[in-house]
Amino acid sequence: MRVFMSDDDNSCRSDSAPDSRSGNQTIRADGLLELPSPFIVENGVIRLIEPHDAPQEALYERLLDGGYDKPFILDDGNIRYLYFSLRYIQSAMRIDDPDVLDLRYTQKMMGFLLFNPNPQDIVLVGLGGGSIVKFCHRQLPLATITAVEIDPDVISLRDEFCIPGDDDRFRIVCADGARFVAEHGGGIDVLLVDAYNKIGVADSLAKHSFVEDAQRSLAPRGVLVVNLAGGEAEYASIVSDIIDVFDHRVLAVSVQGGGNHILFAFKDRAFPPQWRRLSSDAKDLRNQFGLEFPTFSRKLEQSAKAKLAWRLSLSASASSHLSQDRRSAARHRWPRSGAGLLERE
Repeated sequence: MRVFMSDDDNSCRSDSAPDSRSGNQTIRADGLLELPSPFIVENGVIRLIEPHDAPQEALYERLLDGGYDKPFILDDGNIRYLYFSLRYIQSAMRIDDPDVLDLRYTQKMMGFLLFNPNPQDIVLVGLGGGSIVKFCHRQLPLATITAVEIDPDVISLRDEFCIPGDDDRFRIVCADGARFVAEHGGGIDVLLVDAYNKIGVADSLAKHSFVEDAQRSLAPRGVLVVNLAGGEAEYASIVSDIIDVFDHRVLAVSVQGGGNHILFAFKDRAFPPQWRRLSSDAKDLRNQFGLEFPTFSRKLEQSAKAKLAWRLSLSASASSHLSQDRRSAARHRWPRSGAGLLERE
């Protein structure tokens, strides 16, 4: 059963190609191996990028001990999840409403619309299940959207998450995000960074040089939006680099429930924002996009007054003194994904 977006429908539907079944295994028409979920707390089926003759027990063992090294899907009939390990959700899609932003951090990342409600050029580093690109594709019809994803296995699951096909205003590029940004000609209105894999933030995206390239690639009023996940000491140096490169034109907001923070960095020197105007605009944006922009605006203003971004950067010096062994251990406590990363509540 292969899923895709209908041109005139907002729901996923299946094609007519039959599945084949052997015991409790299903070989789907899209080539994925479907098995009953082995997880006690997660009902439904799992879908794996595996051949039909892959040994089921060995797959279950690797999934349960965290040794499975490919993205996989868990589908409970209502929500379809993308995982790299069961502890963390990389993406979630409501099957009956695939374009809705189901995870809080993705909603907060759309806060860039407070500062630019009509972006022309959007680049997302880290595809995952495509929640943000789907929302932007449907809600911002005048924008050109590019998603950059380094893992071809993640891209191969695009149909499972109803990600639209490439066209004249949307494309997925299989490439290293840092290199793509470094080689970009500039003019990006919104650069969203949500790129993790199984062990942590990608090394190339955690470098000071990436932040410099990101700043250079933006249009004069461009915005960099970064999802920060895991322990604060682990991403404090990234926050510090962003504050340095963007000359303190940075706002941060926390995400309830998951421990994430969303960082907004501005190339425009007209900073800080005019909060009263933003508060007024937020009501119109809520009516247009169905997201709680008045709440976003209020929390951003509160965070700015509390200097949250600066506080998040304070752990950088302590983090720099971690031994290599402790860094390695910390990275294993901080799973990553090709998309967003949110701890299960």
